[in-house]
Amino acid sequence: MIEVPRVECVMNLGLRGDRFFAYKPDYKGQVTFFRYEDLTAMWDQLAVPPSERKPCATRRNVLIEGVDLQSLIGREFDLQGIRFLGTEECRPCYWMNGAIHPEAEAWMGGRGGLRAKILTNGWLVSGV
Repeated sequence: MIEVPRVECVMNLGLRGDRFFAYKPDYKGQVTFFRYEDLTAMWDQLAVPPSERKPCATRRNVLIEGVDLQSLIGREFDLQGIRFLGTEECRPCYWMNGAIHPEAEAWMGGRGGLRAKILTNGWLVSGV
């Protein structure tokens, strides 16, 4: 995974260039969101060294601040003029333990982020 300044959201297909783009019809994880506040709290609480603090290790597409992602499950919402449908929690897996910290999967339980479908086309821009 790499950080990009903007990414194209394509209705019903996902993020152009993502490994799950056009993965399968009606895929509920066309985009994944993760709270930046949770990421930094995890790093701090698990004492992840600064040199190993890599946001891409979460394997989430979009880091977001100030949003209760759990409240968006089953709801439509807008972000930067693009419409999404929150489908379910993006549950962490054992892979997180190797990529982030041996206790990352357990720490992320219940705060692993949000999987969503893309309902309209548009561009998400970093830092907006």
